Amino acid sequence: MAAETSVPVDTSAAFVQGVTSLLDWAVIAPVALPILGGALLLMVRHRTRLHAAVAFAVLAATFAACLVLLWRVMGEGTQVMTMGRWLPPYGITFQADMLGAAFATTATFAASAAAVFALRDIDATGRRYGFYPFLLLMIAGVNGAFLTGDIFNLYVWFEVFVISSFGLLILGSERRQIDGAVKYAVLNLIATTVFLITTGYLYGVFGTLNMADIARKAEGLRQDGPLMTIATLYLLAFGMKAAAFPLNFWLPASYHTPRIVTSAMFGGLLTKVGIYALLRTFTTLFPVERAVLSDVIAVVAILTMILGVLGALAQTDVRRTIGFVVISGIGTMLAGLAIGSPPALSGTVLYAIHSILVMTALYLVAGLMREAGGSFSLHELGGLYRSHPLLASMMLALMLAAAGLPPLSGLWPKIVLVKAAIAAEAWWLTAAILLSSVLTTIVLGRVFALSFWRPEQAAAVTGATGPIDPVAGYGTVLVLLVPAVWIGLWPEPFLRIAEAAAAGLADPASYIGSVFPAQGGS
Repeated sequence: MAAETSVPVDTSAAFVQGVTSLLDWAVIAPVALPILGGALLLMVRHRTRLHAAVAFAVLAATFAACLVLLWRVMGEGTQVMTMGRWLPPYGITFQADMLGAAFATTATFAASAAAVFALRDIDATGRRYGFYPFLLLMIAGVNGAFLTGDIFNLYVWFEVFVISSFGLLILGSERRQIDGAVKYAVLNLIATTVFLITTGYLYGVFGTLNMADIARKAEGLRQDGPLMTIATLYLLAFGMKAAAFPLNFWLPASYHTPRIVTSAMFGGLLTKVGIYALLRTFTTLFPVERAVLSDVIAVVAILTMILGVLGALAQTDVRRTIGFVVISGIGTMLAGLAIGSPPALSGTVLYAIHSILVMTALYLVAGLMREAGGSFSLHELGGLYRSHPLLASMMLALMLAAAGLPPLSGLWPKIVLVKAAIAAEAWWLTAAILLSSVLTTIVLGRVFALSFWRPEQAAAVTGATGPIDPVAGYGTVLVLLVPAVWIGLWPEPFLRIAEAAAAGLADPASYIGSVFPAQGGS
């Protein structure tokens, strides 16, 4: 039976009588602009030469809207817009707190860089099959997941980016792409089915799908409602989306098959949506259930970290190696969720921002290595340090960042997480974070030694080689490296954003109050 609201709430304060200011539309602009751009590209689908220009313009406008939204959230707190003339919790709500705004801004930035790289990676056939419309719809789904205030619409945005990413995955229609796409689609279909069933169960218990409304009703239902069952099912569904052990086998089976720019966006963005969903549900909605499940999450985090990086050690394909490094990073983020304290959550948020940038850049560098050396195989690559010193410098910088070594972006979130783990006396998590860093250094050091440092191999090169485009090739990686270096050398602004996001997760009163102001929120 649906829950009754025990506390009367005056929602009239949320009703806007006047004209909505242009700045207020920033809450939905990161979602609406890519959808409109994708629709425009479908209208001109035969004029493929226009696709890249339109996509760049839309992504630039979307990134500007994300920056405006982040600036407003930093200055004024959580921003909310409920659609139509239905007051919360009945109308469709978009809600941007520090976590959602920071993730949407970083994701749009990484997707914009990848779109520039696509100028050289996507040919006329790829454009004709809809690469840019799929790209815009995927970023709309990702941003929608970060900014929705409604758990059912979280499911809807999951579907939007999964369907779009499936289109990107099979672009080219090669046999190995179809094989990877089937594994990706089946496992994601199972995860979204569990997500949908759990959401129906949750609606039956709470009588609402608005996340702020669920958060304020949860305490009253904790004694009699099946909240632990719902939380466990969400852990299963979102853990599969995030590629957490043992539900992560779909990622290394599929991420090495599409075009390298598609792999870059998948590795950088999609698993972070699963992490975002875990953070939102287990801190804002079910904090008590998170505490009960913390040991389970900690075991999953340790196994994901260690087995992920051990899997990377066993690979000889650069793309597969990076895929397992992505999985290991997911375990590091789950460690913060398992601890659950504000410092641990801030470490997870900062690590996710760093991971979006660095994993996207690592895949793009793998594409450049293939272009310079003619292969993705470590058996065939060699001598790239002499022939491509700038590419070697980029790979070395990204290796340091991914391993959590100074002076790049991975250092600070790992320091924050290790300090939080020590403070919580979570010694196994502390050891696992440090061990995974050492093993990641060995993994990427092996890739660097074999591909760049080792003399050129006499074996026949399997693919064509050519000069690397200085703008669409080197330039895109350098653009992604700028914030990675910035976080490493001057982390204070990013730490403040991560701490504000973690504070909002640990104390959801502001999140609830932004939707229901009469309850004393901001």
